[in-house]
Amino acid sequence: MTTSAPSETKSPKTASGPALLVLEDGRVFRGRAWGAVGETFGEAVFSTGMTGYQETLTDPSYHRQVVVMTAPHIGNTGVNDEDPESARIWVAGFVVRDPARRSSNWRSRRTLDEELAAQGVVGISGVDTRALTRHLRERGAMRVGIFSGPAVEGTDPGALADRVRAIPAMKGADLSAEVACTEPYVVPAIGEKRFTVAAVDLGIKGMTPRRMAERGIEVHVLPATASVEQVLAVAPGGPDGVFFSNGPGDPAAADHPVALMRAVLERRIPLFGICFGNQILGRALGFGTYKLKYGHRGINQPVQDRTTGKVEVTAHNHGFAVDAPLDRVTDTPFGRAEVSHVCLNDDVVEGLRLLDRPAFSVQYHPEAAAGPHDAAYLFDRFVSLMEAQRA
Repeated sequence: MTTSAPSETKSPKTASGPALLVLEDGRVFRGRAWGAVGETFGEAVFSTGMTGYQETLTDPSYHRQVVVMTAPHIGNTGVNDEDPESARIWVAGFVVRDPARRSSNWRSRRTLDEELAAQGVVGISGVDTRALTRHLRERGAMRVGIFSGPAVEGTDPGALADRVRAIPAMKGADLSAEVACTEPYVVPAIGEKRFTVAAVDLGIKGMTPRRMAERGIEVHVLPATASVEQVLAVAPGGPDGVFFSNGPGDPAAADHPVALMRAVLERRIPLFGICFGNQILGRALGFGTYKLKYGHRGINQPVQDRTTGKVEVTAHNHGFAVDAPLDRVTDTPFGRAEVSHVCLNDDVVEGLRLLDRPAFSVQYHPEAAAGPHDAAYLFDRFVSLMEAQRA
């Protein structure tokens, strides 16, 4: 990633010309080319975050998705080199209503559209994102294409819709290995080292191991294809805990992570999962998963921790959920399990907890680099599990 001197009033080099956004049901939205010029395809989803667009763009969970920002004004703080959650932009495309004409922030190094263009991310601006979001809420997340430059010159939108319908759907997609690291790496503990954790990278965000490192945890990040032998080999006698990260795709297609998690549960190693990791725990326990109509994406989702009764405002990015009973404890192959967290908007399962083994998970993102930080205590809960196991 290139860098340049900070600028508070740098004018963006906006791509010129018309652009089209075409949904699989045939609806067309017209706008202007923004970022890279060309064409791109993916699943159309919307994010309700008013801040944190840089963290959204670089979240590997957005692989193969075209993100529609509901906040109308995007790009006003530019792009810096401190906030990315990974080494690249992962979204397949980016849709905004009113891009900032200039960036203004002391950490800004580049404008947002310059960064999109440099990384080849096709975007569209000037779209009625309110109408588009309402359409996705009513009809559900669907396949989409963005077209600009030669891709739209004299092209029939109906023919473009046919191309959109030809791309693979998100349901059934096994994507975690496409975004995970290929070689293990270590994030050292900050200060005194207290624990060693094996983190299975299914699309991990950079802030997650940092939150653990702040608590004295040395984090060994392993590829999504890691074996249980590799997990156990991160420390003499095995790790103090195992973490399963967020990631993209359909959990119903992620058979290897499910088998790996079951092997960890059999050994009674303290376990913590977030987002995709929550869905993997659900499958490991014998629950099903299903695709939400339009998912939860943004940093303003209300969740209740049923163990304390407290309500947290939380960061989300998921299109699938666990199908587990909210009203009772369930017997599983690994002992009793219960739903520990629930979304107050729609009663979606937002967390699971085993009562007879040291394992729990949540569907949202407690690392929440762009905020809010209501759920940061979950990393402390993981530490408590490891302390209890050691004692």
